[in-house]
Amino acid sequence: MNATIRILGIDPGSRITGFGIVDSDGVRTRHVSSGCIKATGEEFPERLASIFRGLRDVVTEYQPSQIAVERVFMSRNADSALKLGQARGAAICATLESGAELFEYAARAVKQSVVGRGGADKGQVQHMVKALLALQVLPKEDEADALAVALCHAHHWPLAQRMRAAGAAGP
Repeated sequence: MNATIRILGIDPGSRITGFGIVDSDGVRTRHVSSGCIKATGEEFPERLASIFRGLRDVVTEYQPSQIAVERVFMSRNADSALKLGQARGAAICATLESGAELFEYAARAVKQSVVGRGGADKGQVQHMVKALLALQVLPKEDEADALAVALCHAHHWPLAQRMRAAGAAGP
């Protein structure tokens, strides 16, 4: 029997940050909680602080042992990319004190893992997350993206564990 791990998936955003928590034993994955943190405040630093506080509260309540976050992709708008990077930084900082391991995944890898196509659209991600986790309602876009990050990690983690063990036992 494999040990169950609790995974927090994060889809960082400068206005809305999605989070998704799943428990996985490497074979089965179960939805625990998910939602969105709406950044509040007039000024950007205030919004970053609200993301930080919101995710810190999620980590405190659910105690994940592993955290998976989506990597920032380069967009045509440098200002948007910088803000997204800062929101991602606030999200990561909010989780570090927990002692949980941090893992990062590219958006294409997340979509490939959940939908089967790296170029899947948000609607396809939402529907597959709903199906894979047997959710009763379609999750919001940011929530679905965060759950997809958690699912991606749940799919990749067992293989990474086996590879680590094989490397440690090497010739």
